Amino acid sequence: MGPANVWFLIIVALAFIGGSIVLSFFPIGLWISAQAAGVRVGMISLIGMRLRRVAPAKIVVPLIKATKGGLSLKGDNLEAHYLAGGDVDKVVNALIAAQKAGIPLDFDRAVAIDLAGRNVLQAVQMSVNPRVIETPVIAAVAKDGIELKAKARVTVRANIDRLVGGAGEETIIARVGEGIVTTIGSSMSHKEVLENPDSISRTVLSKGLDSGTAFEILSIDIADVDVGENIGARLETDRAEADKRIAQARAEERRAMAIAAEQEMKALVAQMRAKVVEAEAEVPKALADALRSGRLGVVDYYQLQNLQADTKMRDSIGGGQPSKPQEPGPERK
Repeated sequence: MGPANVWFLIIVALAFIGGSIVLSFFPIGLWISAQAAGVRVGMISLIGMRLRRVAPAKIVVPLIKATKGGLSLKGDNLEAHYLAGGDVDKVVNALIAAQKAGIPLDFDRAVAIDLAGRNVLQAVQMSVNPRVIETPVIAAVAKDGIELKAKARVTVRANIDRLVGGAGEETIIARVGEGIVTTIGSSMSHKEVLENPDSISRTVLSKGLDSGTAFEILSIDIADVDVGENIGARLETDRAEADKRIAQARAEERRAMAIAAEQEMKALVAQMRAKVVEAEAEVPKALADALRSGRLGVVDYYQLQNLQADTKMRDSIGGGQPSKPQEPGPERK
């Protein structure tokens, strides 16, 4: 291969590389598609997007879609929303869907909804096709003490005007649950609720539960009402059991006090018996002293012994306890 052919191949390779670089930096294919769709986007604008680190396809393709959908949008507005972190394609789809459904939605509001973290396309779809929110099983107790378990289905439609700053589905579920508990709790009997479950729907709807939320409640339907436990009877049983335990505790306290008093009395009786025994021990000493001093004669002493013997005999005949014999005095010398 001669030098001329080598230089030719080098020139062709450089041209191919340069063309690839140019095509990657200058989106000629995207510019041709925009021109064919009737969207006037200049090549300089596309190059500016590259310099601003904006993917041109993220702007041009939604712009083509909007133009074909009958919307009049500007590429600069779409690019600004993209740079702000929004989803340009979702906003354009939502605007097209709102226009076809006759829902008033302008570009600025759609951008605000998207930047607020809401799914603007889903909101438009929910405005056309209402959504059914199913609440969990909610338990409440009527005035007669019977528990009822209710389950509701809430049909809601997105409120475009309140999507920014409006509460979500959790608030709707919480408010509906509160309304169900209030309605059942204010019923005199659980039978009233079972006979007319639509009373729950009427009461809950009259409270205006959708105020301050991003939804508009269309209907509240009670899907199921089941009878639960007899809460009133269980509470009465628990109260009676608690009263019984309190009474038992107080009785046990009184019994302990009585036992303590009994022990004190036994100790006092033992103390008095000890004093009696001590006093009885002094009797023989007194008799001996009386005999020595002459204040008591021998005849008197034997008469006292005979009297004690007669008393003991009468006690044994009468079945009573025999008296404790007195200790004999000192023998007469």
